[in-house]
Amino acid sequence: MTSTKTDWRESSACGSSDADDLFADSPRQKRAKLICMQCPVRTECLAEALDERIEFGVWGGMTERERRLLLRRRPNVVSWLSVLEEARDSLVSSRAG
Repeated sequence: MTSTKTDWRESSACGSSDADDLFADSPRQKRAKLICMQCPVRTECLAEALDERIEFGVWGGMTERERRLLLRRRPNVVSWLSVLEEARDSLVSSRAG
């Protein structure tokens, strides 16, 4: 049986990218974030990075600095996946309505 982490990673837009693209210095992070914008598992990726407090790289379209800021603003979140899915669903609903 494969884990959920493996499942989402298999569908990621960055799966075939060079890892150096995702762990880029500041000027190149914009390019790395573009890879994330159309990724079908962006939410799962970002949730894992936030839950696991991953310090380096672009994950789910956010840089390490952006993730640190979000974590400081919302220190009581235990599991980010449900928070991010709820926000995504709310955004989709507002666009459809």
